Amino acid sequence: MSVTLYSNNHSVFSLHYHLIMVVKYRKKVIDDGISKELRSIFERIGENYHIEIEEWNHDTDHIHVLFRAHPRTELTKFINAYKSASSRLIKKDHPELKRSLWKEMFWTRSFCLLTTGGASIDVIRRYIETQGERRDRHDHAGDHA
Repeated sequence: MSVTLYSNNHSVFSLHYHLIMVVKYRKKVIDDGISKELRSIFERIGENYHIEIEEWNHDTDHIHVLFRAHPRTELTKFINAYKSASSRLIKKDHPELKRSLWKEMFWTRSFCLLTTGGASIDVIRRYIETQGERRDRHDHAGDHA
C-alpha cells in the first residue's frame, strides 16, 4: 500500500484521523440534508486549521469523519470550534431540532479521535522492536572470518 506524503518547508507528513461525534443523548436528528450541512461547516472551519476531509458518513445520531491534518493543527481547538459553530448554525437553520434537544445542546461534550495510518500498530511495534537487529547482524558478520 502506498502512502501519500505531504510537506511544508520543514517536514514531510501523513497525518490521518478518524473522528466520531455523537448527538447529545443520542437523539436521532441527523438525516442526509443535515449531514451535508454539517460536512459543509466542517470543510469551512477546517480550512483555517489545514484540515481536509477524506471520508464522511453519518448515522441518525452520530457522524464519522476521516480527515487529514497538518502537524501544527491544534485538533482539540478545531473540534471545539466546529462543535460550537455547527451546533449554532444547525439549530438556526433547523429550529424544529430544538424540540428534540435537551437544553438545545446538539453535540455531547465528548468525542472519539483515533489516529490512523498505512500500517497497523502491530506492524509498527515489530518495526521498532527490530531496529538495530539488522545492523547488529552486519556488525558481527566479520567476526566469523
